[in-house]
Amino acid sequence: MDKLLDRFLHYVSFDTQSKANAKSTPSSDGQIKLAQSLRDELISLGFDQVTLSQKGCVMATVPTNVSWPVPVIGFIAHLDTAPDFTAKHVNPQIVESYRGGDIALGNGDEILSPVMFPVLHQLLGHTLVTTDGKTLLGADDKAGIAEIVTAMLRLKNSDMPHGTVRIAFTPDEEIGKGAQNFDVEAFAAEWAYTVDGGGVGELEYENFNAASVTLKIVGNNVHPGSAKGVMVNALSLATRFHEALPADERPENTSGYEGFYHLTGIKGNVERAEMHYILRDFDRGNFDARKQKILDLAQWLGEGLHRECYIDVTIDDNYYNMREEVMKHLHVIDLARQAMKDCDIKPLVQPIRGGTDGAQLSFRGLPCPNIFTGGYNFHGKHEFITLEGMESAVKVIMRIAELTAESARK
Repeated sequence: MDKLLDRFLHYVSFDTQSKANAKSTPSSDGQIKLAQSLRDELISLGFDQVTLSQKGCVMATVPTNVSWPVPVIGFIAHLDTAPDFTAKHVNPQIVESYRGGDIALGNGDEILSPVMFPVLHQLLGHTLVTTDGKTLLGADDKAGIAEIVTAMLRLKNSDMPHGTVRIAFTPDEEIGKGAQNFDVEAFAAEWAYTVDGGGVGELEYENFNAASVTLKIVGNNVHPGSAKGVMVNALSLATRFHEALPADERPENTSGYEGFYHLTGIKGNVERAEMHYILRDFDRGNFDARKQKILDLAQWLGEGLHRECYIDVTIDDNYYNMREEVMKHLHVIDLARQAMKDCDIKPLVQPIRGGTDGAQLSFRGLPCPNIFTGGYNFHGKHEFITLEGMESAVKVIMRIAELTAESARK
């Protein structure tokens, strides 16, 4: 398949895990190494206008092969893998012609089971690429990179009509910083697609509004034997705060369009504690209400504390629901939907219970819905992808480019 699998396996050999607290961009050296490798690869493959920015963004061009004017479109994927699980020494397993049942991941006790992941029942006969149970795989989003490069190479070497196509590979998407340094003007596309989704057929143009929250709680520690009326236990305040949030509005209890409060980290002692949350909601009004809920709870919990004890709250908005921007450009969605149908793929339009670079880019004037990669169970040791799914993504990418040219000729 034009080295599609080999290309993907090469990309996942780079440890590109992003680091949330890093002050530099990219946040990890591995991302720079992969970006440099991609730049060199694209040059060797004959792509035009290949660039690598100081912030680690790779861009390139496939020039038009038609005589009529066609809108410039783009395809985008990200270099980094999630901080949630290690990406060091990824050792993929290839399972050809999957026959069903459990798949042993490496030599340990980890398995990929259709009992836990029923989607496997739909993938009999497919070639699966899994982890060895010790790392994530990195299909999110190195599959997207491999699919875009493969699609563009096939497009460039075919007589399929297409306009100018721009491609870009961005750093630090997983920590919400990928699009901050993206040069929309230099990319010079009228619209684009992130290739960063999951199962075959996924088409997404709605995502969470997202914010991160940090609570710093300062208490007062004294000997527990003489603590009455004096001690202020920061850890006790932290647990009271968390329990005051609605239990049915946590990730493990929500789905579809339901938003949540997610405690991602807590540390501390009696004297000081720190809590980290992410807030998510599709509706902007509900999103703002969640932020206000955090502030109200902190104020309630802090009432009557000793004057040297306090609760400090920092809330940072990360990105917003792209729907309000993408819906202004319905033809962008329609092209992707038609491309899937033309490739005998049923479009599965659904909201992203997360975010992509496309969310930020859509608000910066580059409408950017998201299409599938063919991968599953991202961000953990049970992550896997099918070669057939990757091939389907390649075909859809190529068909979008072809449809754009055909539509412009009418």
